[in-house]
Amino acid sequence: MNTAATNQLTSFSAHLDLQYGKKGTAERDLYEAEFEAFKLGVMLQELRKEQGLTQEQLAEKCGTTKNYISRIENDASDIRLSTLMRIIRDGLGGQLKITVDF
Repeated sequence: MNTAATNQLTSFSAHLDLQYGKKGTAERDLYEAEFEAFKLGVMLQELRKEQGLTQEQLAEKCGTTKNYISRIENDASDIRLSTLMRIIRDGLGGQLKITVDF
């Protein structure tokens, strides 16, 4: 790659700053929260598929509905912690561990 092309590259963080504002702004905070929810939904979907479960089977195992599992996998922004724990524990046989980063 030539130097001129290299000078035009920006980091992903810089791209986010331009697109959504700096960290700490309302628009960037909303983006970050929605992205975390998206990652959670994808993670749950992958875990379910790894275990060979349909959404309906997972719902039955953890006492919820297929529609709710689908909603979580596609937009997990309003999932309750107790529900997430039940899905991980009862539905997927795992244990939820939470960390806080600063």
